[in-house]
Amino acid sequence: MLPHNSKKKMLTVRAVTHSLLLLVTTTTLLTVECFAQTAPSQRWPLLEAGLGQKGPGQRLAAVRVLGLIPDDPHAAELAENALKDTNSAVRAAAATALGQMHVSSVSASLKQALNDKNLSVVMAAAHALRSLNDPVCYDVYYEVYTGERKNDIGMIAQEMKVLHDPKQLAEMGFNEGIGYIPFAGIGWEAWQTIMKDKKDGAAAKAALISVLATDPDPRTGKLLLTASQNRNWILRVAALEAIAKRGDPSLLSGVEPRLCDSKREVRFAAAAAAIRLADAAQARATAETKMAQATPSAGTKEPQVTNDALETSK
Repeated sequence: MLPHNSKKKMLTVRAVTHSLLLLVTTTTLLTVECFAQTAPSQRWPLLEAGLGQKGPGQRLAAVRVLGLIPDDPHAAELAENALKDTNSAVRAAAATALGQMHVSSVSASLKQALNDKNLSVVMAAAHALRSLNDPVCYDVYYEVYTGERKNDIGMIAQEMKVLHDPKQLAEMGFNEGIGYIPFAGIGWEAWQTIMKDKKDGAAAKAALISVLATDPDPRTGKLLLTASQNRNWILRVAALEAIAKRGDPSLLSGVEPRLCDSKREVRFAAAAAAIRLADAAQARATAETKMAQATPSAGTKEPQVTNDALETSK
């Protein structure tokens, strides 16, 4: 016969077990009921309800996942509408989602978002336009890097001294948006340099330099040469890498002085850039020579077929 205390403990264990089984059963039933309620016809209403919530956090969560639905006009429409949200984080997420969808029909709305007062929205729209291969994104990158507003474009209504505002730099999410990690492959010393100069936005500047590599505007080549002389060696390396990818032989003379840079990583980057630009120059010269040989000169006349020759051929 069990002691009184043992019986009491067994009854307690049975009660707890029963409660757990009841809880599991209830949870399962609720899950089944929820699944039944979220049938295919309820999928869009679920997202639409999230986008219409009063709390910006819920709207943000809903708009972010729209980027997972490519080639869907309704998803694109919802994200495009979210570009007008009162919350800047939601607007930025909407621009990002549109870029992930690769919806070219919303280019006009994304360009309008470039006038947003919040820099994170501007950069998200620029990243989205870059994914759509729209060169207007380079105007934004150039302007943000230099801190200037181009009068001939006037794309951003407000003067944005972004590179002097660490908080805005952190909000921009360059590494996530552009996919550039300036210290990749360079090592621990580069990481330390970036962290030491984080108030100057070294990582964000390097990211901007990276995306400017493919900007066809000649003025950007000059900007990159200037950046290759920056006091921060991370930016010098980023600029030289961008110059190499740009493949413009006219920049070769500006790269060569960096072969004597005090920093080993910069010297290596300069050497690689110089080799690539020299190869590009050689390839261009070869192509021009072949073209010249294939094109008849102005003084060369095509042989004329005479009537006698025609008669002879008959």
